[in-house]
Amino acid sequence: MADKSYLAWPFFDDSHRNLADNLEAWCAANESLFLDSHRLPVDEACRQIVHTLGSAGWLKYVVPKTYGGIHERLDVRSLCLIRESLAQHSGLVEFCFALQGLGVGPITLFGSDALKQKILPNIAAGKSIGAFAISEKEAGSDLNAMTTSARRVGDQYLIDGEKTWISNAGIADHYVVFCRMADEKERRFISLAVDAGNPGLSIPERIEVMAPHPLGTIRLRDCAVTADSVVGEVSKGMSVALGTLDIFRTTVGAAALGFSRRALDEALAHSTERTAFGQPLSALQITQAKIADMATAIDASALLVYRAAWLRDTGAQRINREAGMAKLHATESAQWIVDNAVQLLGAKGVVAGATVERLYREVRALRIYEGASEIQKLIIAGQVLSGTKQGHN
Repeated sequence: MADKSYLAWPFFDDSHRNLADNLEAWCAANESLFLDSHRLPVDEACRQIVHTLGSAGWLKYVVPKTYGGIHERLDVRSLCLIRESLAQHSGLVEFCFALQGLGVGPITLFGSDALKQKILPNIAAGKSIGAFAISEKEAGSDLNAMTTSARRVGDQYLIDGEKTWISNAGIADHYVVFCRMADEKERRFISLAVDAGNPGLSIPERIEVMAPHPLGTIRLRDCAVTADSVVGEVSKGMSVALGTLDIFRTTVGAAALGFSRRALDEALAHSTERTAFGQPLSALQITQAKIADMATAIDASALLVYRAAWLRDTGAQRINREAGMAKLHATESAQWIVDNAVQLLGAKGVVAGATVERLYREVRALRIYEGASEIQKLIIAGQVLSGTKQGHN
């Protein structure tokens, strides 16, 4: 099993160490959930996973205590530890946990009390599913290219446009939709909570990807929502989006870390059992060099991920520099580590259904979603060049 010595680092307290131990024990006792997640149709699997995670209490970590959660506010270190641990067992189970957090992240961080009370308890219990709808065909990383618009009509907003590459499209019970303000010269942004049953919302397309999970396009045509559906302040939807991603980008790095640890475990097991040229594969210096590089990259990723999480938990309002570094290094390293695990396993590594083959497919998207690696580099460089420093307020 993956090394857990990092839990002794000063980023953590006893509550985090207990969480890691309890989650690992739960994962060991629920191995059938992880096996079934790769056998069932993806929609059915996701609904089952969300229900199970909710019943077990793990989804309480994605909402504040007032609305059925564990902590008074989101504890990013806990979110990271859970994503890391789940990723070691199943990318789809990890995805379901992550999207429960991201799907309601804007509401958790910026929503009104009424909106939180309406949505968050059911998310924590695993009784409903959320989605974060920001990407468009011509507006992925470039949010200024967004065309989906919302216009005020009386006490309602009417939304028009399309969102694509939306995780949980088709199975979500609500979507947080990011739009342009149609009636403003500056065309600022607004974020709105939209129920899946709204007659102005449809799912015209589902999208299949290399590591199956529910993904698709949502279409909004005169989609009417009440004014109390606004998440955060009117015309400040961009702040809502960036503030949410600031937290969850760090947890993407944690998921990548989990994939990396599992890949290294698989490589270690194979290299000590497999013989080549009359000795274990692990006795060859070229194998040892590869394992050393993998282990070093994992520790570097862990330091960056949990530094960012610790900063946010201990008072930093914005950690876009640290979150960018954590996501960039952890996801890029994970791709390299998984690839090298496949190489060490040789033919076994490319057999469909093999653990490292699955990891190879699952890890690739992490370098793209919630801000591609190239965007993280621009964020980091911008912070460094401007001399901006993240810190406590």
